[in-house]
Amino acid sequence: MRCPFCGFMESKVVDSRPADEGTSIRRRRECLSCARRFTTYETVESFPIVVIKKDGSRQSFDRDKILRGMLTACEKRPVALIDLEHIAGEIEQSLQNSMEREVSSQAIGEEVMRRLRDVDQVAYVRFASVYRQFKDIDTFMEELNKLLAEHQ
Repeated sequence: MRCPFCGFMESKVVDSRPADEGTSIRRRRECLSCARRFTTYETVESFPIVVIKKDGSRQSFDRDKILRGMLTACEKRPVALIDLEHIAGEIEQSLQNSMEREVSSQAIGEEVMRRLRDVDQVAYVRFASVYRQFKDIDTFMEELNKLLAEHQ
């Protein structure tokens, strides 16, 4: 690590401790040339994820967008916010772990629906009705019948 004061390339670590709720490590370093101290932070490298929308456009992945969609679907339902945050975090982590830099919005939507189905079936149907853009009552009933068949 280059010293920010004299530019010397070698330093020693004087102290290390977790920072930012355990997502990084704060290190106090001392330059081996000028003996001045400075702080560095070490974090896990994460790659940006690009979402390919239905119309072919691309935008940056936004975990909060997933959370907002699930919150809307779970409105007035007995689903804890912490559970939804956990689902959004797991989906984001899964995408990071896949090492795919581009992912379709359909794949993300299907994953959200799969997880919502296990948490709250009413929220699942609400989310599916918006996500799959049900055109009429017949399409809506088809999805409900699938859910009922799985339940039995």
